[in-house]
Amino acid sequence: MKFAAFNVQGASRVAVVDESRHEARFIEPFCDDMALLIGRSSRDLAELSLGSPVPLADLTFAPPLRPARNIFCVGKNYREHAREFNQSGFDSTSAGAAADVDKFAAIFTKPPTSLLGHRELINSHSDVTSQLDYEAELAVVIGKSGKRISRAHALDYVWGYSIINDVTARDLPRDHRQWFMGKSLDTFCPMGPWVTTADEVGNGDFTVKCWVNDELRQNASTRDLIFDIPSLIETLSAGIGLRPGDIIATGTPAGVGIGFKPPRFLKVGDRVDIEISGLGRLENGVGPVSGAKP
Repeated sequence: MKFAAFNVQGASRVAVVDESRHEARFIEPFCDDMALLIGRSSRDLAELSLGSPVPLADLTFAPPLRPARNIFCVGKNYREHAREFNQSGFDSTSAGAAADVDKFAAIFTKPPTSLLGHRELINSHSDVTSQLDYEAELAVVIGKSGKRISRAHALDYVWGYSIINDVTARDLPRDHRQWFMGKSLDTFCPMGPWVTTADEVGNGDFTVKCWVNDELRQNASTRDLIFDIPSLIETLSAGIGLRPGDIIATGTPAGVGIGFKPPRFLKVGDRVDIEISGLGRLENGVGPVSGAKP
């Protein structure tokens, strides 16, 4: 099943999406928090009471999920991207490192306040950064609490998957010597358009693609992950108890703006489209301020 959130009369409402019919049906009675659904069995989800279908074209998307704490993110988790990142000179966290592939996963976070819905505008924050970049990523949504989870059982804790654009101000991590500042500005985490439950797509491989103004920039498979999803869950849960609704962004493939010579940063008026097999297509424009769809 696919679950999305929509802005309706100033409030967020959760609905079940039928992608093939391009319509949504709101959960009845009123449900404004997808976290209330997470952890339910497939049978329980299938028995939800739903309203009449509404065309997706008539609805305004909100971020599908607002977690209770920061989004867990992984840096340099595709080999080709790790190589392009190291060669770019923008890696302030491991300057001078000889190896393209790190021994341990590079974990950072983005606050929930950075979340943005499908088709909403990314704020360029031109007064703060002049090096705005995109990163297409598979997002994992945790479905039940766990600590010290073994990789053998890690996928049992996955409730669903979504798409994230890990928008980054490249100059801020370089200036501040850490990633949080450049990753966490308001609107720097577009997510959506919905969350697809794991039972619908299985736990197989995903193809991740990203276009900027219709030009294909990123195209890779999650088979290329250095630290795969079970490994990331095992690593995070070793000392941090995972909770239902936690989000893990698994890293981006090669083809980001800093990988080009010279770098090709985003500017106002650009559009970024990210597609992951089985999960839909996340679309966001870049504006001088954040706002509704372009």
